Amino acid sequence: MGKNKLKKFADMATFSCVLQYPREKVLAGGFPYKGKWNGGFFRAPAPLVLELGCGRGEYTVGLALADSSRNHIGVDIKGARMWSGASEVERREMTNAAFLRCEIENIDLFFDPGEVEEIWITFPDPQMQKCRKRLTSTRFLNLYRRILTADGIVNLKTDSPFLYEYTRRLVELNGFEVIAMTDDLYGSGRADASTAIKTYYEQQWLSRGKKIKLLSFRLPAGGELLEPEADDIQKDDYRSQARRANMADPSLLS
Repeated sequence: MGKNKLKKFADMATFSCVLQYPREKVLAGGFPYKGKWNGGFFRAPAPLVLELGCGRGEYTVGLALADSSRNHIGVDIKGARMWSGASEVERREMTNAAFLRCEIENIDLFFDPGEVEEIWITFPDPQMQKCRKRLTSTRFLNLYRRILTADGIVNLKTDSPFLYEYTRRLVELNGFEVIAMTDDLYGSGRADASTAIKTYYEQQWLSRGKKIKLLSFRLPAGGELLEPEADDIQKDDYRSQARRANMADPSLLS
């Protein structure tokens, strides 16, 4: 492990905005802020917003700066990447942003039912070959509604035509209420303070002429969720080459 990564892990252990709880630790002793994020962790009680798979944490920080009336939590398992956003929160002394280092599959160990109002999923791996790993699959939606308020909101922001079309079909098949849907966010003129936040990766996609897609919907608390047919959805043909090009910055490998 490189010295830079070691320093980041050391920093993370001192950041007041960072909570690091391996699954084994939670199963053994529980999570102290489950059901108590407001009033326990955050000073000012407010609706909770999660960014799942937050990576470097840019979007979580951007959301917290854009909306001070809500508390924002970035969730990821990659601590060295999360360091960037956490450092910014510490530097700015922000009181409405935090980072939780854990696996998304275990998210219900950290939040009570109905404790979360809104979820953001920004530029995830589309997992074109593995439906169960898609963060908008029924497997994950069933997990999200264990912690969301009734009819809580899920937002997908992606560069992937495949994931956008898959999620659009899922939303249509299950009859979810659509809040926003566009396959060209900036071209449609629908971008606002929350949706116009641009991460490092998003700027890379935009520089290559890729269109950004947005799909926001309400997730009902009950009912069986149906998986859409996806075999006929055209696979993205640009991601592998573009991803390698983006790795020119060695810090992104942390």
